Amino acid sequence: MHEYTSTARVWGLSCPGFPEEVSRARRWTRDILRGSPLAEDAELIVSELSANAILHTASGREYGSFHLAVAVSAQVVAVSVTDDGGTATAPKVEHQDQDAEHGRGLGMVSAIAHRVVVRDSDQGHTVTAELYADTRLGGHPC
Repeated sequence: MHEYTSTARVWGLSCPGFPEEVSRARRWTRDILRGSPLAEDAELIVSELSANAILHTASGREYGSFHLAVAVSAQVVAVSVTDDGGTATAPKVEHQDQDAEHGRGLGMVSAIAHRVVVRDSDQGHTVTAELYADTRLGGHPC
């Protein structure tokens, strides 16, 4: 492969921080991944990460937003949600009791995805979940 070309395709979507935008992000992801065996898992991950952005960061405040990216190659589907920040701590996996009403979302994402990466910046947090088409690339999901 030439160093300046890639077979990966990337889509981006910016959404206002309203709860109804989570379903829009989910549908958008489903449309992009139509026919992929990873579509359902990616859709669930997008739903969880988008809802977390709205509930736990400045994305859910007046004039807030979140940004979604979906990258697709033959080997990997990566979904990233970037929030508006406004919290002192980055998102993290918390091991909650099964009966807990909150705090289990990122743990669920980590269980579905083969890899989850959280990046902080001055503008917010980006959570990227990678799903591998061939599990031999990254082993079993956590």
